[in-house]
Amino acid sequence: MNPGNSPGKIQFAEQSGTFVLKFVGEVRLTLCSALDATIEKIFAALNFTAIIIDLTEAHSVDSTTLGLMAKLSILSRQKVGLLPTVVTTNPDITRVLQSMGFDQVFNIVDTPVPCPDCLADLPSQDQTEEVVKAKVLEAHRILMGLNDSNREAFHDLVSALERG
Repeated sequence: MNPGNSPGKIQFAEQSGTFVLKFVGEVRLTLCSALDATIEKIFAALNFTAIIIDLTEAHSVDSTTLGLMAKLSILSRQKVGLLPTVVTTNPDITRVLQSMGFDQVFNIVDTPVPCPDCLADLPSQDQTEEVVKAKVLEAHRILMGLNDSNREAFHDLVSALERG
């Protein structure tokens, strides 16, 4: 399989209080509505003891997805006082996470999660351009809040989106 053109997908499972989100391939903003809906679902339930984001099969994760991951961590700490775990075995992705300040908002580990067989694909969601733009804007505002270099990196993009 050529990783350069593998369409991304996000899989989801819940097993005895642990929510697992597994990102596969190239995870881009086209998946952001489904991811955001799942984040809302997780926090509507509030009956979990752990959240794990498995990036071991992700080739790349765009900044919108990273922003939603940060949102998940912020909600998790606010609502249940829990720091989610990110599993990554890809040095490039690990480097991106650390440069974004994710080591402050996640436990970053390199041990894959058991139970890949219990994962189901997130349903795709029809989304208008407006909805996608709103999600992209929210995700990048969250990233800007993590540290100064992110604030600088995404300032122009957020300004452009706000001008619309």
